[in-house]
Formats: sequence, structure tokens, C-alpha cells
Amino acid sequence: MFGPRSHPSAVAPAPAPAPAPPPPPSSSTSSSTSSSSSSAFCPVLPTRHIVERQPRMLNFRVEYRQRSVEVVLEDTGTVGDIKQILETELQIPMAKMHLKGWKTGDVSDSTVLRSLHLPKNNSLYVLTPDIAHAATAQQEAASQNFLLIVSHREAQRDYSLNFPGSRTLQEVKRNISDLTNIPVRHQQWEGWPDTATDDLMTLAASGISYPCHHLSVCRRASPTQARDQSDECTDVHMVSDSEGDDFEDASEFGVDEAEIFGMGTSGCRKSPMIPENTENEGDALLHFTAEFSARYGDSHPVFFIGSMEAACHEAFYGKARDRKLLAIYLHSDTSVLANVFCSQMLCAESIVSYLSQNFITWAWDVTKEANKARLLTMCTRHFGSVVAQTIRTYKTDEFPLLLIVMGKRASNEVLNVIQGNTTVDELMMRLMGAIEIFTAQQQEDIRDEDEREAREMVKREQDEAYRLSLEADRRKREAQEREEAEQVRQEQIRREQEEEREAIRLSLEQALPPEPKDESGMAVSKLRIRTPSGEFLERRFLGSCKLQVLFDFLASKGFPWDEFKVLTTFPRRNITQLDPAWTFLEAKLFPQETLFLEAKE
Repeated sequence: MFGPRSHPSAVAPAPAPAPAPPPPPSSSTSSSTSSSSSSAFCPVLPTRHIVERQPRMLNFRVEYRQRSVEVVLEDTGTVGDIKQILETELQIPMAKMHLKGWKTGDVSDSTVLRSLHLPKNNSLYVLTPDIAHAATAQQEAASQNFLLIVSHREAQRDYSLNFPGSRTLQEVKRNISDLTNIPVRHQQWEGWPDTATDDLMTLAASGISYPCHHLSVCRRASPTQARDQSDECTDVHMVSDSEGDDFEDASEFGVDEAEIFGMGTSGCRKSPMIPENTENEGDALLHFTAEFSARYGDSHPVFFIGSMEAACHEAFYGKARDRKLLAIYLHSDTSVLANVFCSQMLCAESIVSYLSQNFITWAWDVTKEANKARLLTMCTRHFGSVVAQTIRTYKTDEFPLLLIVMGKRASNEVLNVIQGNTTVDELMMRLMGAIEIFTAQQQEDIRDEDEREAREMVKREQDEAYRLSLEADRRKREAQEREEAEQVRQEQIRREQEEEREAIRLSLEQALPPEPKDESGMAVSKLRIRTPSGEFLERRFLGSCKLQVLFDFLASKGFPWDEFKVLTTFPRRNITQLDPAWTFLEAKLFPQETLFLEAKE
């Protein structure tokens, strides 16, 4: 926080004194006489009677995000002066700054503070809607996926590719090189924003549009590349400098020499289904799907994007009704059967539909030895060494392979291995045969699962009933304990009250004056008192005794005067309503009287 003393730069300098003679009065200083000055016949006051108004210091507390800035300024300053101070303190351009909190609404930078009639202390807020939180925005963008629609102008083909925002431009260009066979150094792009100046920049920081961005790519024109495509595929003796560069780039992207010199099965250079240096299995399957679509069209099985472990979990470990078979397609570009099997059988409409409905299809490319070794490791981990050894025994011309795997309780089982030298009808029959075996096993698993769920349901219901019974017993026991505790407490209170009443009774009994005798020669009043139970109490009292002695006597016998009324028979009088200081003679209870007790309501 910046205070006016610790930060003298936040205080605007005082204006220079006005030169003499003073200027004519302003509208703000002569507002009290504005009505009179509007008349043409109003006399003009002499200049010497006008007192110039002295500037007033205003305090502004300006909040911006987690910061607070104190600004002290004279009321002769403007809103723009405050923004200039804040520009220095907050490092925010004035053009990007919105100053809010004025009582009169939004104001302009030229507005004089005096015209706003502000109090001495003010609170303002700085808003910067045009300035995004760069770090937060870039971090959020890095976690998002960008859809890049790349148009290959020479092939007149569009590629729709998903990339996380953390990918660099160089990685994207390398992937496009795999798809288009255009080395990175020979790619000519259109559509990148002006901010994408460095290939090491991530997509999130490059400024491309989210969630979709359109680009186009072609091979950069050069005099040495004027020959047509057929020369590039077959002529190996007339290699220009740029074509030599292509050859050097081939090893970088996993293309072997047979494809460069036309010795592969395709007769022309191909991008591998899965690059040899791919670390993430999900990225490898993305590349496989894109390359498969580029070669054989968009009508193909839906390949699972993810690791083999994730595909097994998706197929085997859900509810029994939701489980499926796992179809693992193993591709090899070195086999003469690869193109025929993919284009005529695997992409047949009936096969695509049947696989999509009944299988989870996962694919891998074993053309490169490193990728094949990686596959064998995955198969050993998930299916056992027998399956890995079986795959290892198949020869190159027996590929591609389609492994049908069924999940079981103990371990996963490979039901069938379909080789590439087959027909559509045979492929369909073997898939249907696998489904029959799987369906029988699935029905058994469903019955077992239903029985297990029924047992678990009964057990849960029994556990819940037992819990409710225990809860009811606990509540009943607690209620009984509370009732017993209340009874004990009430008994304790009653006993204490009785002990207290007995102590009071004994104290009153001991404090009573002695009963006078008839032959004492003094005025004696003889009282006969009938209790509510029908018994009679008799006692003699001196006529000079006070009524309080009678009340104490009755209390000592268990009839306190605050609970019982003392009444005369005829005429009926309530003695307890008389002054306790009266004597028996004053209360006319002499020489004898019959009284009776009555409980108060």
C-alpha cells in the first residue's frame, strides 16, 4: 500500500499562484449569485469584493485486484491526473484503465475534480477488461485441445487433427510431414497468426483460434523440384540437392530406405502408420487413425484411442451386459497382403458395422522392429508370454493379423487369430463364431453377476434392517436412561424440598413462644383449628401475641400460610389477609375461636 507520505510522487504539485489582477469569477465560485447575474439589470460586483477559492486536498483510495494505492490530489486536478499517477504505480496504460466508483457515474479524463463535489475521502476501483490474465489464460489454453483443419493443397485433401495446447508448432509440422511426405524444411504454410513466429512456441501461446483453426500447407517451390511426382518415386539416379535433403529427412520421421527408392510394396514413399519415436500410445493411435484414413478412406473401423491397457479395461471390466470382445489389428507395411486386407476386407461396410457394434477395436503397426518389440511387451503383460510368442512366430507375408481377445475371470484369452490371406465372408464367419463363444460366456457372467447382485442386495437389506434395529434399540435405551435420570432428578428435588420444609418447620416450632396456662391471670385466647383432613389442632395463645405466631404455629404443623387460608366460621373471615403484626385481641380472636384451614388455589 502506498501512502501520501511514503510516496510523494502520488501527490500532484500545487498550481502556481494566480497573477494579479485576479481572473473573473468562475461559475463554481459565483453559483450563489447565478440567479441575479442572469438579469441584464443586475449590477456587476466590483472585482475587489471577490475572494478566490483556495484549492482543497482530496484523498483517493484506489483498489486494483490485490493492490491498494493511496492518491492525494488537489480538487483543481483532473481525472486524467489520477490515471497518470496510477499508470506509474500499477504499470497499466491509461488507455486500458477504467476508473470506477464516481458518485456521478462515468466521467472523462478531462473532468475537473472540483466539479464533481467530492468529499475529502473517496474510494475508487480500477478495471482492466481489455487486459487478460496472461499466465492464467495461457495455462487454461495449454490444457485445452485445438482442432487444426490442415488443407494439403497439392493433394487437395483436408486433415482434421486434434492437438493439446502444450504441443509446439514444430511438433505439429512434424506430424504434418508424416501425413503429407513434405519435410518440415520444405513446408510452406498459410494461416498461422502473425504472433506464431517461433516453431518452439506452443499452440496455446501462438494466438491461433480456439477451438478450431484452419491452415493450408504445400511444398515450397524450387527449381530443382520441377520434375513430376513419378520422377520422385522412381528415378534414383538423378538426385538433386533438395531430393537429397528429402532422403536425409526420411530417417527422422521413420521412413525406411525401401520406401524412398521404390522397393516397398506401395512403390512410393509412405508415411508409417505409427512413427518409431512415438512415446504415448494414445498419440500413436491418433496418428494411426489419420494415416489409415488417408490411405483407405474414412469408412473404416473405429479404432480405440488409448493404450492397450485402457482398451482391455473398456472391453472387459465393465458390467457383464456392457462387455465386448477386443479386436487387435496388427498392421505391417512390409506384407503384400496389407493393402488388400485393409481396403477390401477391413473397410468393407459389413465388417465395419459388425466390429463397431460388437468389438472394441485397437490397432498397432509392427512395421518397425522397435514398435513390434513394444507390442510384444504389451501382449506379455496383458495376455501372457504364449500370445507374444505366437505373434513372434508369424511371418511377414502372414500379416496383417486380427486377434480376437475375450476377457475372463482369471486371465484374458485369445479366441482366434485371423490372418491377412482371407476373404470377407470367411472374416465375417470367424467374427460371428467368436461372438457366439463370447455370448455364451457373457450370459453365464450375467447370471453370475445378477445372482451376486441379488445376494449383495439381500445382504445390504439385512444389514440395513439390522442397523435400523440397533438404532431403534439405541434410541429406546437412551430414552429410558433419560426417563430414569429425570425420575432420579425429580426425586432428588422432592427430597431436598421436603428436607428444606422440615428444617423450616423445626425452626418455626422451636421459635414459638411457650403455650400459656389458663390460671396465668393474663388474657389468653384459646383456638380450635380444623385441618383439611378433619383433624383438630388446639392451642392457647396470649391475647397480646401477634398473628404471625399463629401462622408460624400452623407452618410448624405442616400448613404454611402461603399455601393455606385460615378462615373463621361465622362470620366468615380470611385471617391470612390480615396484617401479621396485629394481636389476637385486635383480630378479635379472643377469648376463644374456632378456625378451619382451606388450601389456596
